[in-house]
Amino acid sequence: MKIIKNIGEYLPGFMLALCIACISKWLESLLPIHLVGASVIALFIGMSINHFIKPGRVLSTGLKFTSKKILKFAIILLGASLSIGTILTVGKMSLTVMCFTLLTCFGGGYFIGKALGLNWKLSNLISAGTGICGGSAIAAISPAIDAEDSDIAYAMSATFLFDMAMIVLFPIMGRAMGLSDIAYGLWSGTAVNDTSSVVAAGYAFSEAAGDFATMVKLTRTLSIIPTVIIFALIEVHIKKKEALAAGDGKEIKAHVNFLSLFPWFILGFLALAILNSVGLIPAIAANTAKEFSKFLMVAALAAIGLNTSFKEMSKSGIKPMIHGFIISALVVIVAIVVEYFIGLV
Repeated sequence: MKIIKNIGEYLPGFMLALCIACISKWLESLLPIHLVGASVIALFIGMSINHFIKPGRVLSTGLKFTSKKILKFAIILLGASLSIGTILTVGKMSLTVMCFTLLTCFGGGYFIGKALGLNWKLSNLISAGTGICGGSAIAAISPAIDAEDSDIAYAMSATFLFDMAMIVLFPIMGRAMGLSDIAYGLWSGTAVNDTSSVVAAGYAFSEAAGDFATMVKLTRTLSIIPTVIIFALIEVHIKKKEALAAGDGKEIKAHVNFLSLFPWFILGFLALAILNSVGLIPAIAANTAKEFSKFLMVAALAAIGLNTSFKEMSKSGIKPMIHGFIISALVVIVAIVVEYFIGLV
């Protein structure tokens, strides 16, 4: 009701984000090879505009609404295109590799982030982008931990840079190692970050490798669900500690309520995924929801870019990029080593 009542305040910022999303999708379509996704293009267009013109009061309400509420709605819609049964389709071997790569990302990422002195939110956003599914994972986890827009933008940037390198290097390394289509598809599907990059790297090797890599990537995407819930619980624990340090137990109850902090949008995401898994969502509706979700996510990232300045990001220095490079390299190595031990290489 509040949103409907204040629609005039939300509209200017929301419409600007939608315009940037349209431009980004158009620019993406002009690329001869799908190397850069529209979400990354929108993020950088927004940040470029912010560098020269700061959004004023007229735009700020709508931009905040788009970067938070619309982003959550886009994630819910994404569930309609996913099937929990995909895990069974892809098979046990992909889950084995993914368990090791996720452990590497979040376990290794924790210690690397500590060593580099990064805040835990930025460190884990980079780890999530590397271990799960690039921008989608960063977008899904950020509202659960109340991440700053600058942290989201930095994590997206780090993921994007290493994806570009992987698209070029993976087919070369795969052929040099003499990998089969399945081995290469599993490797690229578990080690390359963003979905569009997995598709580009997979089909650059062969059509069969591209098909399998895409299936593996879809399975990785499902790990967003437990990951978001875990990080929401961590955020609640931190809020409780802060409230305890600030005052008595009554204040803790007043200021920290798990029901208010729990990422309810992920339940919507899960509900649609279950409905799709049991065949209650028609294929055409699932595809439409997926495309609409992707477009709204591009708009949300445009809004995040408009709220983020290069100057603020530069304060983080080179350390987040070092973090991203180390984690990405470790995942690439761990994925191929695990494949070697399960007999695929």
